[in-house]
Amino acid sequence: MKMKDVRSMAKALGINSFGKKKSDLIKEIQRKEGNFDCYGTTDGNCDQDECMFRDSCLSEKS
Repeated sequence: MKMKDVRSMAKALGINSFGKKKSDLIKEIQRKEGNFDCYGTTDGNCDQDECMFRDSCLSEKS
C-alpha cells in the first residue's frame, strides 16, 4: 500500500498525516477504526482477518 493511499484514508477519518511515518499513520487509522494498532509487529501470524492493512502488513514481514 502506498503512502498516498494511507494519507487519503487518514484524511477521510479526520486524521492529520503531516510528518508521520507510514507505519505510525496506519496504527493511528487502526485505532480510529476500533482495531488493534499492531501494524508491522506480527511474527507472520495474524488473527485480525477484517483489518484492511492485513495483507500489506504480512507482506512487509516476508
